[in-house]
Amino acid sequence: MGPMDGVRVVELGVWVAGPAAGCILADWGADVVKIEPPGAGDPARSFAKMLGADLPFNPPFEMDNRGKRSLALDLSGDSGREIFFELIEGADVFVTNIRLDALRRLGIDPQSLAARFPRLVYGLITGYGMEGPEKDRAAYDIAAFWARSGLADSLMHPGQPPPFQRGGMGDHNAGLAAAGGISAALFARERSGSGQLVSTSLLREGLFTLSFDLSIGCRFGVGVHRADRRTMPNPAINAYQDSEERWFWIVGLEGERHWPPLARAAGHPEWLEDERFSTPAARAQNAESLIGALDEIFATRPRDEWGEIFDAEQDLWWAPVQTAEEVLADPQAHAAGGFVEVPDGSGTTLLPATPVDFHETPTAPRHLAPRHMAPEVPGQDTDELLAELGKSEATIAELRATGIVA
Repeated sequence: MGPMDGVRVVELGVWVAGPAAGCILADWGADVVKIEPPGAGDPARSFAKMLGADLPFNPPFEMDNRGKRSLALDLSGDSGREIFFELIEGADVFVTNIRLDALRRLGIDPQSLAARFPRLVYGLITGYGMEGPEKDRAAYDIAAFWARSGLADSLMHPGQPPPFQRGGMGDHNAGLAAAGGISAALFARERSGSGQLVSTSLLREGLFTLSFDLSIGCRFGVGVHRADRRTMPNPAINAYQDSEERWFWIVGLEGERHWPPLARAAGHPEWLEDERFSTPAARAQNAESLIGALDEIFATRPRDEWGEIFDAEQDLWWAPVQTAEEVLADPQAHAAGGFVEVPDGSGTTLLPATPVDFHETPTAPRHLAPRHMAPEVPGQDTDELLAELGKSEATIAELRATGIVA
């Protein structure tokens, strides 16, 4: 069941970032108990309605909540919180992306739980960090990860609006970072015997993603110019379009190494001696005319034909700019382990895999997300989990009748 087999995780996560961390830990073998409020549950259950799909599935929710057990528990009162504390007493990890103010009001903030459960590893994902004047500002990843970090601006073109990110990009980065940090904290606990708080934020994930640019700003005091494919100083690392208007990237980062095979593949070996293109400085100075010439050449054949020509050159590296549909049909994406069959009743459902393999302790998802099909309601495993805490059937029925669980 993976390297996290035997680790118990309690997750109080909403939308994507917190549940993504729980999903990764579940994929790695941990027993993850997802706590949701009775009624609507995790608001990510509304993704299916937002997508306007006719089928009774909720793929984004299924993706980030597979392999977990669901407990519908009202934490607003003492009785619900006491059950929560019973769960935490038997847990190794608590992971959440609920705002700190709300956690403090419930008495389950990092300091409160550390005082009561000193071996607990507390994984916290915030929007803007735990310090500073905006530490309590609400955020989705499109705000803190994408907009505030500089990522969106770095991809803008003059006169154009900032581009939209795809769903959950920053959230999944933050979830992966949290899972890695939690793993390190569990390792440290093996040595010290003590748990600790592990935190990351959507803003930090955005800053780290843009750290190539930001490190240049730190050291040189200047920003990095936005890329313009029409004037790329090194035309050997650029995007080009084929005769069917499909894009591909030439990835010749080392100009002197990759320019000769590109010139040959384009059918112009004489360019290697042409003073306009024979050196990196000359190609940079004449980039616009060279890229224009390459555009005309690459527009004469379909991408697959160019791929065969490129692959015949040892040092000409390239990649197609694929649509999501093409990725799903890409045999290499599957061979690389990019997708996994998740047990779903008597069959399986194909979903993207989390991005780490353990070759001595292989992992496999246990099952799809709890109650992922309409009607979506939390609490699929409430009775089972309460029984594990020693609650009798009569006690469980009373808890349900009073609305503390569902």
